[in-house]
Amino acid sequence: MTTVETISTTAPAPRGTASQILLELLSREPGSPASDVSHLAETVDRALADSGDLLTDDDLQLTLFILYLLHYGPVPFVVGDWEWHPGLLAVRARIEAEFETALRKVVQLPDAARGDNAPTGAEVTQMLFDLTNEVARPELAMWAARHATDEQLREFLILRSIYTLREADPHSWAIPRLRGRAKAALVEIQSDEYGGGRPERLHASIFARTLRGMGLSDTPDAYLNLVPAVTLASVNTMSFFGLHRRLRGAIVGHLAAFEMTSSLPNKHYGNAFRRLGHGPEVTWYYDEHVEADAVHEQIAARDLAGSLADDDPEVAADIVFGACASLHMDDLVGAHLKTAWTEGHSALREAR
Repeated sequence: MTTVETISTTAPAPRGTASQILLELLSREPGSPASDVSHLAETVDRALADSGDLLTDDDLQLTLFILYLLHYGPVPFVVGDWEWHPGLLAVRARIEAEFETALRKVVQLPDAARGDNAPTGAEVTQMLFDLTNEVARPELAMWAARHATDEQLREFLILRSIYTLREADPHSWAIPRLRGRAKAALVEIQSDEYGGGRPERLHASIFARTLRGMGLSDTPDAYLNLVPAVTLASVNTMSFFGLHRRLRGAIVGHLAAFEMTSSLPNKHYGNAFRRLGHGPEVTWYYDEHVEADAVHEQIAARDLAGSLADDDPEVAADIVFGACASLHMDDLVGAHLKTAWTEGHSALREAR
């Protein structure tokens, strides 16, 4: 098994016709004669109709990921201002509609979240603890602590880099969509994620240090060509929830589950790096999350999710949906990694 060293600092390689057309569009100024999006819209419609499984569809997940990138930090390969282009927003909405349908089809909600009456804050909090207790044994992290090779841990970091170099950003979209107790709780969590005002302690910056310590690039999306569709789908789930006001409950639930299942796995990942002789320059990120997320767990479950369910009952069921979606996508990514590693091959896509 060989980790591919090729990285991309420009536009990613297309994975099908839809992503190819989108990348060509973004290389031109919007409003130019060659910037008509109708061909992209038609192509995406065909791709959606032909897709056997949207959650593992390389072309459509990359297309959606790039469309979301327009709303984040600098994207060097994009020419001009495409962020709020009505045609691209319409294309994104078409993919999102199918994406939400796929997620709601595969994500199983507890019975208590499917009734006619909205669950109370206390009931939502209890459901979150019940759901996360079911995954209290982080199998992939425990396996990595005992068996993972240096090369496999480098692959793990490459896959995680697509989100973690932007850690907390998708969930921060929820801040202006919340009020009162839930807003205060979310800001408390996010303040820690962003280093409490100290740039060197931003969790994304600490993770960048881990990448450098393992001889990897800390440039956002440097390894995008190597990341499989299921990983992109996991990140796209966060962006989708975070960018839609009506899904404010789902992004809160996603964050709650994310924080409530973070502390123990990070302990094992830190041990995996230590077992192979790596020091604090690599393990700091994981050790930081063991303590921080143990605190965040209580804030996220009670002060954030529970308060939101009480203050905004119409989104209570979506809080649970978001948590279940987070756990489901983590399971898919974890299964992909463990299958690849236990069968002795790379979890990365072949470099294009």
